[in-house]
Amino acid sequence: MRANREREFRSLDTSLPRIECTTSSDTYARFEFEPLEQGYGVTLGNALRRVLLSSLAGAAITAVHIDGIRHEFSDIPGIKEDVTELILNLKKIRLRSYSDEPVHLSLDVSGREGAITALDIQKTDQVEVINPEQHLFTVDKPDVRLSAELVVERGRGYHDIADQREEAPIGRIPVDGIFSPVARVNFTVEHTRVGQMTNFDRLILEIWTDGTIGPNDALIQAAGILTQHFQHLAGFGQEVTPAIGQQPAGARSLPTQEAEMPIEDLQLSARAENSLKRAGLTKVGQIVTMNPQDLLDIRNFGQKSFDELADRLKLRKLVAEDFATGLTSETRT
Repeated sequence: MRANREREFRSLDTSLPRIECTTSSDTYARFEFEPLEQGYGVTLGNALRRVLLSSLAGAAITAVHIDGIRHEFSDIPGIKEDVTELILNLKKIRLRSYSDEPVHLSLDVSGREGAITALDIQKTDQVEVINPEQHLFTVDKPDVRLSAELVVERGRGYHDIADQREEAPIGRIPVDGIFSPVARVNFTVEHTRVGQMTNFDRLILEIWTDGTIGPNDALIQAAGILTQHFQHLAGFGQEVTPAIGQQPAGARSLPTQEAEMPIEDLQLSARAENSLKRAGLTKVGQIVTMNPQDLLDIRNFGQKSFDELADRLKLRKLVAEDFATGLTSETRT
């Protein structure tokens, strides 16, 4: 009987579990993964949960400047809320930023009473407000004028003002920012049957987001981050070589030490470095094996960033001098 169970086990294809989205909306989704080898439900569920909550990029307000206000413990004349309450409301605004650099938004209110919401923030093509109905403050008097500047930045996880290295200018109030677009993640593991065997796992994963990203996209990004790290582990001790026929002109195979060099060591500009990281490129070995055309197709990674990258690679002799010579953004197809 035991031999029959072993033959049945070998005949079952459990290497690629079924993945199904059983419930989905703009901010919530429920996924089921089955069958998984015993114990892998917790392994995958815990890893995905940690990455979803800590490692996805988002945008948040990190500072505010209000005319006539010098610190966060002040009252605002003609406004029901004080500065502390206003900051708490600003932290609830969910944003989608399309810029690598900090973006300054304006909020000007004059000659009106009543509730002021995120809808009153000046619109820009660099930042999108996802919840414009978010309440900010209430104006008690019609002759009140308030002018504020909001600083929006991209980041990951949680922005703690206690970790801020540079001293803020007088009048600019730092704000703790929650960058993570994932609000909550929950997973459970159940037993599932495969044939006559009942010791397989079913992973049920639930994801709640703030609306700046869909749960499906969040899951894909989290899985991509994990895959990227495991690929580095799988290639430990081996030379990084591209697939046959895909090595770009001027590129060369790198020894492990150079291939594993983080892109921070290239000392690129913040814009170029952030664009590469968002595309999942964190090691030099990944970059030199890519087609230069594909590098130019990366979002916000234009010709200037590409030229800067090529110069830094050539300076360290990580690529040949003819690497991508003559390639410009106009040559893209």
